[in-house]
Amino acid sequence: MALFLKNNIDLEIQKMLEEELLKIKDKVDSLEVEIVLDGPYDKGGAILEIHAGAGGTEAQDWAEMLERMYLRFCDRRGFSYDIMDEQKGEEAGIKSSSILVKGLYAFGYLKSEKGIHRLIRLSPFNANNKRQTSFASIDITPMIDQNIELDIKESDLRIDVYRSSGCGGQGVNTTDSAVRITHLPTKIVVTCQNERSQIQNKEKAMEVLKSKLYQLEIEKKEEELKKIKGTNMEINFGSQIRTYTMHPYSLVKDHRTNIENTNVGKVMDGDIDVFVEEYLRKCRN
Repeated sequence: MALFLKNNIDLEIQKMLEEELLKIKDKVDSLEVEIVLDGPYDKGGAILEIHAGAGGTEAQDWAEMLERMYLRFCDRRGFSYDIMDEQKGEEAGIKSSSILVKGLYAFGYLKSEKGIHRLIRLSPFNANNKRQTSFASIDITPMIDQNIELDIKESDLRIDVYRSSGCGGQGVNTTDSAVRITHLPTKIVVTCQNERSQIQNKEKAMEVLKSKLYQLEIEKKEEELKKIKGTNMEINFGSQIRTYTMHPYSLVKDHRTNIENTNVGKVMDGDIDVFVEEYLRKCRN
């Protein structure tokens, strides 16, 4: 009997130690990633943009699936978010979405998602239920310190107002509250329609435009540096970074790190941490 009790106690202690080790490992992994996130904008917010690729309803449905995935990811990380603008598809899904994400290290974590995302599945929109491949692009821009001075001339801006198509309270569909700002020299277009007033939408759109223009200046300097150094720098946007296969098997594969997950449903519920963190570690190395 004494030996039996001792064995039970030993098993309980072993289980407790294993649980503590897992907690310590999670904390160490989290600290390791945060050490990697030492870029000038990593700690700040981000503008996440989703654009459906060619393919009509299929691609638009895929874009909406990605939007849901990233909103779930933000919920898991404790990030707050604001859908600034969303263009619905004709039959289903979305053509595009612009989301302002706020929280500690929001840009640092999301910057790994910039690029082309591919979906392979049996089409729910095809009468013959054929296998379909769809694409959507993700762009990530850091939110910059709004105290930074940028010379934005009024003459370089075209500001259009129109009726909001989304939910936003009483009067949202009866007044021209939505704002579209076009920066003529760069052709950058920013829209915002989620606020109740035209003034608020304009302020939010200008905030995003300022971040995009500042990011453009950074990219120009990096391009000049690349030419001087004569080295090939990795370009994420426009390249296929991840494939989500739902048929004939279940697999999500990141082509930059070769990390895989066979539980597509879990990934689409926002559990993309393993892909994000491994990419960040690889960039560090």
